[in-house]
Amino acid sequence: MERAQERASAGGTDGPAERSGQSAAALELLVHGVGGTTPEKMLDDPRTVRVTGDHTAAVFRRAVDADAESRPGEHRGGPVPEAYVWCNLTSGNSSRALWLLLLPFMVVNLAHWMRPTARERGRTVRLYGLLVRLAGLTLTVLLVAAACEVALDLTAWQCAGTRACAERHSWLGFLSPDAAHAGWWSRPGRRLALAAAVPAALTGLLWYLSHRTWSAYESQQPLSRTHEPEEDTGRTALGRPGFWYGRRLVARLRAAHTAAGLLTVAAAVGSAAARFDRAPGGPAVLDVLGRGLQAALVATGAAVLWVVCRRGRSENRLDRHLDEHLVRRLPLTALALLALTVVYAGWERPGWRSAGRLAGGHTTFGGIALLQGLLVIALGVAAHLLYRTHPDPRAAMRGLGGPAVALLACALGGVMSGGVAQRVSDWLDGTGTSIDGPPVLLTWQASVIPLLLVVVLVLCGWLGRRTWLLRRGELGRVEHDYPGEPKDTARTRRIATTRAMAALTDRGPLVVAVVSIATLVLGAGALLGAQLTEKAPGQAAGHAPTFVRGAAATSQALGSWLIGFGFILFVTWGRRAYKDASARRTIGILWDVGTFWPRAAHPFAPPCYAERAVPDLTWRMAAWTRATGGRLVLSGHSQGSVLAAAAAWQLGPADRKRIALLTYGSPLERLYGRWFPAHFGPAALTGLHHEVDCWRNLYRPTDPIGGPVRLPGDCGPEVDRPPLKDPLAYGRTALHPLPAPILGHSDYQADPAFAEERERLLARLRPGLPGQRPQEDSGRSSA
Repeated sequence: MERAQERASAGGTDGPAERSGQSAAALELLVHGVGGTTPEKMLDDPRTVRVTGDHTAAVFRRAVDADAESRPGEHRGGPVPEAYVWCNLTSGNSSRALWLLLLPFMVVNLAHWMRPTARERGRTVRLYGLLVRLAGLTLTVLLVAAACEVALDLTAWQCAGTRACAERHSWLGFLSPDAAHAGWWSRPGRRLALAAAVPAALTGLLWYLSHRTWSAYESQQPLSRTHEPEEDTGRTALGRPGFWYGRRLVARLRAAHTAAGLLTVAAAVGSAAARFDRAPGGPAVLDVLGRGLQAALVATGAAVLWVVCRRGRSENRLDRHLDEHLVRRLPLTALALLALTVVYAGWERPGWRSAGRLAGGHTTFGGIALLQGLLVIALGVAAHLLYRTHPDPRAAMRGLGGPAVALLACALGGVMSGGVAQRVSDWLDGTGTSIDGPPVLLTWQASVIPLLLVVVLVLCGWLGRRTWLLRRGELGRVEHDYPGEPKDTARTRRIATTRAMAALTDRGPLVVAVVSIATLVLGAGALLGAQLTEKAPGQAAGHAPTFVRGAAATSQALGSWLIGFGFILFVTWGRRAYKDASARRTIGILWDVGTFWPRAAHPFAPPCYAERAVPDLTWRMAAWTRATGGRLVLSGHSQGSVLAAAAAWQLGPADRKRIALLTYGSPLERLYGRWFPAHFGPAALTGLHHEVDCWRNLYRPTDPIGGPVRLPGDCGPEVDRPPLKDPLAYGRTALHPLPAPILGHSDYQADPAFAEERERLLARLRPGLPGQRPQEDSGRSSA
């Protein structure tokens, strides 16, 4: 098999007839879905062998089928099953639980891929990508600024500079200027310089994780090929040769974001010292040095913006080039400026004392929040313009899903940043009287969280009522689907409830729309309130009526408690996942959905497992079809069906015609088609149907993830089989003497329809030649 894979990499002719050792054997390549499984379960055999791959992702066969190519006559009656196991890409060792901290970066990266379908609007598409990349850059600055707020402002400036706070924390004694023996580190600038190690180390850790995960997950090169004349690439970009190899862009963005983080730390350290030097009577030499450093920081920041804005993804070809000078010099320049700033801030300045909050924090967080709001609004305008060119009624939120998700990413970053600052402030200042605490804006943002929760609770109540009404309607449908069965009220209710709960997935766009609108309005109100009053909500309402004053104080206290509780819950969940393998698998399911897409907007997002999985599948299919000429059924469950479709698009047209596609429990249209219309919209899925030899899709009404593909015209009935019954039997029967379970999203192979459809696909494929689509529509029969 390895030799066959090497022959596939050489390209050569597409016709298998020219190769020796042709085989009429068929191959069924199974791809599992979210959460993963074992090869033994996929192949239904306790004895399996790994035929290719490594411990991260590999192809397995039953032990008896390990050398099936050398015995083609033994497999004419059925396919040779193979299992591609990729679960370790997302839910492997315990360190991946720490990826929870990268959640805002993952969410904003999703927004990049949610743009509407566009035709002849290349400039608007590029503008859309640029706006998302800029939003991602603001999240990096926000995270590092939050670390600076905790380490520099709350700890080194406020607590260490206040006797009451420093005495409660003995480990800060050597930094306190009020201690009996004030040491060298007690000067404000030196305290800030020492504390700068924390956000700088965080930035370095993010750079290291991004570089390491790229090498481990995304460095696999796709199958080299060029577009063939008859190939239509206008329907989706997933078939372009360089789509699953974004090394150049990720390296550029990693350098830019690393530099931006280091510059943020340098600005936080140097601005306080520069403000003291510019005051009347300040040291003139240090003032000149400070202005020079600030100019250098601004110039390097402009270079960072240029790198982010200059280049997007290169997908039309396999781009192996790397901007080595840029990737190395930009972060090193920022690191050198940080070192110079630390030396500058640590210089002796007689008479400099720390008091109140560190200047600039309120302006920094307010400016980031305002910029993020403007970017989201501009992104919404761009998405609307793209949607108008080619409206898709099934697209989530009429094409505005990307801007809504980008807004939620910014809000999530703000909540995480504010939560850390609020908790550290409460920990340092138990009495709430010795230090001023975090910037006012963070308190305002925490105060609107209870209002947002009220909106969410109202929405949940409405969804609950709609689900209850849908369940009542499903009761009659359940009885219609199982005619002649003895009536069992409890059984009918369970089936109807499962169906109604599964339908909640289709309400996802409404939930995101309501939450994002409420977040935008409340966030704007918090920003406006903080700017106008420069006080916390409770203090700002001091002269208001009693009811308003009480509501403001309650919202502020409750918001602080909620944001702290949420942060503690977040950390606890990550800690539990670090120790508990089952919890790690649950987190892995989140990444199965969220990290399918390449890192196009944020380099610090969790790694894209598809940049390893899709090339794996493409190489395997190309090796089989070109070396043996055998039939191939690509069988994908759940997220595995998305990987299967992406891999099929990566094949050349001649190879695609030699495979059949069997999907079950598939979110291709229900989730990906609605949320990512530019890549999985009706035109893309219709094109896939015409490019492969044949395609059948199975789904159940009880499945909350999978659904029909809903291709327009005559394609729909040919691809989608009518909904499968779930459970297979209503009551006890001769075939099912025990109660049949409600399977929902799992065990599609247990349904007889699965084997039936697989045999039908194999019958349509001609061994040794590209399959020809028959004139009669044999795929429409619904056994």
